[in-house]
Amino acid sequence: MIRTLQFLVVVLLCGLARAQQQALMDYLERRLLAIEDRISLWHEQTSRYASELRELKQQMVAQLEGLDKNKEALRSELDSVGARVDRVEREMDYLETQNSAQPCVDVDDKLVEQQVTVVKERNKAKYAKLTDCSDMIASIKGMKILKRVGGTKGMWTKDMGSSSSGKLYIFNSTGENTLYEFSSVRDFTSSQGTSGATTVQLPSAWGGMGHAVYNNHLYYMKDGEDRQLMKFDLQKSMVVDSAVFPAKDPLPVYTLNPDTYVDLAADEEGLWAIYATKETENHISLAKVDPKTLAIEQMWDTPCLRENAEAAFVVCGTVYVVYNSKLPSRSRIQCVFDVSDMVTNDDAPAVFFPKRYGTHSSLKYSPLEQLLYAWDDGYQILYKLQMKKKLEV
Repeated sequence: MIRTLQFLVVVLLCGLARAQQQALMDYLERRLLAIEDRISLWHEQTSRYASELRELKQQMVAQLEGLDKNKEALRSELDSVGARVDRVEREMDYLETQNSAQPCVDVDDKLVEQQVTVVKERNKAKYAKLTDCSDMIASIKGMKILKRVGGTKGMWTKDMGSSSSGKLYIFNSTGENTLYEFSSVRDFTSSQGTSGATTVQLPSAWGGMGHAVYNNHLYYMKDGEDRQLMKFDLQKSMVVDSAVFPAKDPLPVYTLNPDTYVDLAADEEGLWAIYATKETENHISLAKVDPKTLAIEQMWDTPCLRENAEAAFVVCGTVYVVYNSKLPSRSRIQCVFDVSDMVTNDDAPAVFFPKRYGTHSSLKYSPLEQLLYAWDDGYQILYKLQMKKKLEV
């Protein structure tokens, strides 16, 4: 009996021990699951925080880059505003000389003479070339008539400063404000008239045939007597700048094309203006134009006469003046002027253009193609130029 009771006690104690052990295991398992849940939550929160920190870093970097760009843009705008203020001051000085009032104080004559001398010396200063271009024209290698669009007077050109743009621009007649833009020469030649073109409306009419397209901007003289040089952004379709061209008592630069008072030209060196005034005694003048600010950087008086001149263009800093006769015959380059004094009339070969229809109303040189874009009695003509190197004298 006693042994039976002892056995029951042992069995009871073992059962209690197993129950306690199972309860302990269940408790430990619950705790471990809770810890695993917390670890999983911690991992999720850590991953989210890291992702948010990366996004914040990217936003901060983007904002800092934007601030740097805005800083550079603001600096560029300030420089441009400063240049325009300087130009406005020069234009005011010029207008004051044109409409001078009687001074209320005595003016020092010696000071005025010194200022005039400074201007003259600046114009006589040696030209600082921007490129190593040393080409000059040797002959007309070939001619190609592409099409006939428009009237007797007009101008056509590519963007002479951009190699990425193949667009073509047609300016028919003078005193107009609508030009035609073709995506390529092929589109121009394959279309009927100007049917395949995009029309570009200018805010003011142009005067003459002396326009230039350079680095996605159109430069033209506004029609009228105020001699306004306009800068039109062809991508934004808006005027971005304008300036009074500082030429006192202007004359038509070519007597055979009396509508053109300022002929803008582009070459390897940049933008130029060919013009004439009464002061130069019937000779043609040349000016270097800053395409960004429209400021005149330097001016020259050339030995080339206006009489019987029909057009001109610039190649590597050398202006070539083309002459004809009142009864149209063969056009010829009869006078050259080099701003670097490397070419004279004696060095320049006699270059005759092929016989055509009339006289050129415009000639535009393409430095990227070494072609002349000519407008002759409504015909659009390309001249291929044969070049040779300048010889310094």
